[in-house]
Amino acid sequence: MPHPTSALDHTTGSGTPDRPPRWAPAARTTALLTTLGILMAGQMYTVLALLHPMATEFGTTPAQVTWTATAFGFAYAAGFLFAGPLCDRYGPRAVITVGLTAATASTAAVSAVSDLPTAVVLRSLQGLTAATFAPAALSYVVRHIAPRHRGTSLTCITSGMLAAAVVVQVGAQAVAAGIGWRAVFWISAVLMALNLFPVRRVLRPTPRGGTDGGLLQAFAAMPRLLRQPRLGALCLSTVALMTAFVSLYTAVAIAGPPAVTGNSTAILALRASALPALIAVPLLVPVLGRLPAPLRAALAFALASLTVATGSFLGGHTALLALALLLFVAAVAVAAPAVVETINANAPQARGAAVALYGCSMFIGASLGPQLAGALTGLGFDGILLVVAGVLLLGASLILPAMRHSTP
Repeated sequence: MPHPTSALDHTTGSGTPDRPPRWAPAARTTALLTTLGILMAGQMYTVLALLHPMATEFGTTPAQVTWTATAFGFAYAAGFLFAGPLCDRYGPRAVITVGLTAATASTAAVSAVSDLPTAVVLRSLQGLTAATFAPAALSYVVRHIAPRHRGTSLTCITSGMLAAAVVVQVGAQAVAAGIGWRAVFWISAVLMALNLFPVRRVLRPTPRGGTDGGLLQAFAAMPRLLRQPRLGALCLSTVALMTAFVSLYTAVAIAGPPAVTGNSTAILALRASALPALIAVPLLVPVLGRLPAPLRAALAFALASLTVATGSFLGGHTALLALALLLFVAAVAVAAPAVVETINANAPQARGAAVALYGCSMFIGASLGPQLAGALTGLGFDGILLVVAGVLLLGASLILPAMRHSTP
């Protein structure tokens, strides 16, 4: 199967033919974008570790506070639809810079909220501004990173955004326990502001020659892409993947496995247990890359479903549950970049719009995850896991059309 970015292999970073490529430094660029991915995508997950203190201060329940995660996620998904075409028109670095500035302000504003309705509104604004990063980052990699490094860069960035669900929750829980939940947001705002200089220093502007056709034409690419059945199915599979991923972590917070319920240290350890998987998966890119991306994605979905279903029968065995969570997160970390590679391969002429649809699908799923877990609390932790396993099997089935049309 050709590499999803092979259409740019003999172009400049902007896609302009007949000139020698001048690729950006892969290591520095990947490190910066991965770090920012953890910080920006992590804002989706901060409140999952803050549900109880926020509920206490607002005089409501943790289940109601999950709406702050859902509001962020839907706004984040909508923001992707605008950010992708803006990248095609103005270039990824410009979009990242403006978006990072706006996200700094909106994140600082969340730290000052005094009631749940205001928190939901400001979290929506935060999601909309933070959404500019991911499609711009992935688009930058496709345009500016040499082909031999792109697979590793994409995996590191997507793994970083998945790792945010673990890293940011662990950090948020620790900060909230020490100096209060509001500090989580103003510390995040400071970190965003500090990254503005590295963004301008490390990332290169995209020559305008690669953005011909105007902004309206860039936006018009999206409905054309959605009319392709395989792309529509891949987007739905992404919704399923992220719904399952966030549902599981929300279930840990609000339903809790019996052995760790009420034990904040045990919950923290359970969240952190998946981190080795997110470090290991990027190192396995040379091996995993031997499989066609659609097959790799389908197998990863199946593994994720199997481990979650197994986890539902482990009951009070916390160590075994942590192992199941480790394998689950590893499978998700393999599936996510495989799906985005497959989507890119099916939309070579509108990569920014395609990545935007992928990101939108991710965070529609991430937004549905907390509500699914909240609605299923009556089933208990084990029941939620069985439903999540079914969602993952559905996602695997949606990848099958892309597998049938892939080429060696």
